[in-house]
Amino acid sequence: MCRNIKPLFNFDPPVTEEEIQSASLQFVRKISGFNKPSKANEEAFYGAVEEVSAAVRQLLNALVTNAEPKNREVEAARARERNAKRFGSV
Repeated sequence: MCRNIKPLFNFDPPVTEEEIQSASLQFVRKISGFNKPSKANEEAFYGAVEEVSAAVRQLLNALVTNAEPKNREVEAARARERNAKRFGSV
């Protein structure tokens, strides 16, 4: 799957509409193979982004957990640490 798509569930503060749109756009780009669609495919491409966004919103609203919400800054620091180990410091 695309590495740019990040988990969106159970964060404090909650996911934003911009994050949902961004993840949806990345997903549609990945499965379509288009970074930017041609004029002929533009309507279908962006329509798919909107449909995926709606499905993501519905999913996130339906999910439940007893776990404490994750802190965005802590998770970002962990990701940077994993990347440093994986790719070395730059």
